[in-house]
Amino acid sequence: MKQLYMKQKIFSLSGKFSVTDSGQQDQYFVEGSFMQIPKTFTILDKQRNEVAHITKKVFSFLPKFFVEVDGREILTIKKELSFFKGRYTIEDAAIEVRGDWWDMDFSVYHDGQLIGDVHKKWLSWGDQYEITINDEAFETILISLVVAIDCVKASEAAAASS
Repeated sequence: MKQLYMKQKIFSLSGKFSVTDSGQQDQYFVEGSFMQIPKTFTILDKQRNEVAHITKKVFSFLPKFFVEVDGREILTIKKELSFFKGRYTIEDAAIEVRGDWWDMDFSVYHDGQLIGDVHKKWLSWGDQYEITINDEAFETILISLVVAIDCVKASEAAAASS
């Protein structure tokens, strides 16, 4: 089991932040596009090689995000039409999220097997997430999923405030 921590800087316009281990050593770097359409996030490993890419679909009635890992689209997060609370679905036959993923407290399963847990730390400057990885083969997917869900939430908050 491995613990990683993702902390976004509260005033970062470019969306650049890192994912660290328990010793505060950088493991991944996340770089968001600034003033670019479509909005994208690139996830880089320690050697600065791209390992994942997240893209927000531009012309869509409801928000939709595509997640690519190692050059392959592995899942899509899309908003469902609802009247009270934002509802999103994750489209992938093998990935399932259980728990309150809107409040960032959930478990992730692949084919019914637990591969990781995500918990948001509430008393911190900026958004901070603790990611427990049970199966390291899915590490990049878990990091990508957290970044994508956080991006979905930020997009929803921006739409609600305008």
